[in-house]
Amino acid sequence: MTTATPSLPTHAAEPSLYEDALTRLDAANKIAQVEPETIEQLRRPTHITEVSIPVRMDDGSRQYFTGYRCRHSDVRGPAKGGIRFHPDVSLDEVKSLAFWMSCKCAVVGLPYGGGKGGVIVDPRELSRMELERLSRGYVRGVHAAIGPDTDVPAPDVYTNATVMGWMMDEYSTLAGKRTPAVITGKPIELGGSLGRDDATARGAYYIVKEMERDQGWKPGEITVAVQGFGNAGQHFARLLHDDGYKIVAVSDSRGGIYREAGFDVPSLIKIKNESRRLKAVYCEGSVCEEVDAKQISNEELLELDVDILAPAALEGVITQENMGDIKAKTVVELANGPVASIADPVLFENGVKVIPDILANAGGVTVSYFEWVQNRTGDYWELETVHERLQRRMAREFRAIEAIAKKHKAPMRTAAYAHALKRLASAIEATGTQRYFASGR
Repeated sequence: MTTATPSLPTHAAEPSLYEDALTRLDAANKIAQVEPETIEQLRRPTHITEVSIPVRMDDGSRQYFTGYRCRHSDVRGPAKGGIRFHPDVSLDEVKSLAFWMSCKCAVVGLPYGGGKGGVIVDPRELSRMELERLSRGYVRGVHAAIGPDTDVPAPDVYTNATVMGWMMDEYSTLAGKRTPAVITGKPIELGGSLGRDDATARGAYYIVKEMERDQGWKPGEITVAVQGFGNAGQHFARLLHDDGYKIVAVSDSRGGIYREAGFDVPSLIKIKNESRRLKAVYCEGSVCEEVDAKQISNEELLELDVDILAPAALEGVITQENMGDIKAKTVVELANGPVASIADPVLFENGVKVIPDILANAGGVTVSYFEWVQNRTGDYWELETVHERLQRRMAREFRAIEAIAKKHKAPMRTAAYAHALKRLASAIEATGTQRYFASGR
């Protein structure tokens, strides 16, 4: 008697986030045409650390948290990348973000590779003292993998300047000397840089201003929706609002609000930061009054008919399910990986211009680089100097990527990855590839 073998599913398994991220390499290499072994090297992270972090809780109990640090590449210099505290942190996510950082640093011409770290935790459930213990415990766990010349962390989701200050202090204790350059995004008083607080948003803002000049936009006629009203989303909305752009929709993790006439963004920021809730208000001094607005979901915000859509929350919000419903004319990726690779060609065919994350949100890592330079030289810059150097770099790289996209009739993302890939390849291939060594026989 024989038993029938169960039939296997005909559809392929969903790719992991890291596998999805790597698909951008293949598309970019059709333009960049680098050595095959360069592509193979970039597919593999250089170093991965996983640690268990014991934390004594306020109630006397001990809990253990899992932390990661991934150094994807250091071929162009020390790795650079944030540390996020979030319940959904995974090794797959950390590897993907480290890969994106390698590309991002190359896109804007920084002498860095890519790194990323994270801890599986909901920091909102921790007291401030528990958060400090966790932050210091993380550094004790990964200190051998980080350093000013090795891997330089920075803040990310649910971490901030205070957390970076704790981490820098803990590393300095372990190193036996004050080491401000080990971490960026620190408080100004501990060696942080002026201009770091809004750098991610400001970099994207400078790109929008380049597009404004190219396309003859009148700011008062341009509508903007921002998904994610955290640090980057708030500053991006504020900078554009100050220039007269119409911010018609914003959202946080609980949902969003829409107002066709636009919002007074400083009022939204004030009430959000005071109450931790997003409300449609207009404030005069300390007095705030509610204004008429429609409650919408995050999904509805993504599908609004606006000129600029800025996903500023987490990755993977524009996917196969909703890619055909995106009506925005321009998508500015303030978050890392908000558009899945499967959605890119559909958006391009539909005439949606996507300013990719590795360019759009590179202002943060650029000013982190400025901070690192200032820490190492002891020469601290005025705010105007930081802004001027950031604007010049963002405009220069936007122009270079725009030229590649037009020449090859390619999406901006593919052009950006090709731009990064050429720079990464130059460093990798400088020490020789198969072609070099085989020719010397």
